[in-house]
Amino acid sequence: MQSVEIAQLIQQRRLQMLIHSCIYYHLNRNIISDRQWDKWARELAELQRKYPEISKKVIWYEAFKDWDASTGAFLPITDEWVVSKAQYILKICEKSIPQNVDAGQVDFEAKQTKTTKKVQKSVRKALF
Repeated sequence: MQSVEIAQLIQQRRLQMLIHSCIYYHLNRNIISDRQWDKWARELAELQRKYPEISKKVIWYEAFKDWDASTGAFLPITDEWVVSKAQYILKICEKSIPQNVDAGQVDFEAKQTKTTKKVQKSVRKALF
């Protein structure tokens, strides 16, 4: 993987950790499974450990420099930008996920329905 790709993945995972932690801890909701959050968190911690110099150049470095992937509760989840993005993503999910589907059980790695894929695409656009 090239340095630019590594930096982009670190940024993506940091934003995912911030937004989904805000949704969970600050807004008392959940739109991804705990398993998915843990997977992304472990991947981010490993990338930061493996590529510390690249990690230092990516947005939100200070918030994640000593982060061990165990929880998102102590990240800057009340930051105005983070809360705004989290609320926007919740609105997308509320419009896109059928009433009979538990949003917290949407598995980003499993075989997915058209609805789930549509939600994921909308969420990615909102974050990036």
